[in-house]
Amino acid sequence: MNLLLTFVAAMTPVGELRLAIPLAVYTYDIAWYVALPIAVAGNMVPVLVLVPGLDRLSKFLLSFPNPLGRLLTWRAERLRRTQSHSFQKYGAIALVIFVAIPLPLTGAWSGALLAWVFRIPVRQGILLVGLGVVIAGVIVTAVTLSGTWLAELLLAE
Repeated sequence: MNLLLTFVAAMTPVGELRLAIPLAVYTYDIAWYVALPIAVAGNMVPVLVLVPGLDRLSKFLLSFPNPLGRLLTWRAERLRRTQSHSFQKYGAIALVIFVAIPLPLTGAWSGALLAWVFRIPVRQGILLVGLGVVIAGVIVTAVTLSGTWLAELLLAE
């Protein structure tokens, strides 16, 4: 059951790996080498749906006035404004870096949206976001484990 909860936590748009890996390691006492692939797999589920589906979804949402269409348009325009320089300078690797940095408003969900915004082909978008997710997973796992090590060191006295 805890593995399933870790998998689902990684699918959430706000939590992603930043939630799933520490939750698995600290709360569910799952070994990091089990938590990492489960969380990465869970984080990739939305990517496999969003990257190929955002084009159709956006066309549908923009075909009539509604709050979700306005939200999608706002987020897409904001990403274009803030990330276009990076994409012009670094190309596709900018998407990997954007997803790999485990900060709020970055990650697989925003990366999928970014792939759509910059018209990256579906297969390439999934691969680039997937690479970023793996790197982010390694970073979050390392930070989680270093926190455990530091806590053990400080509490040992």
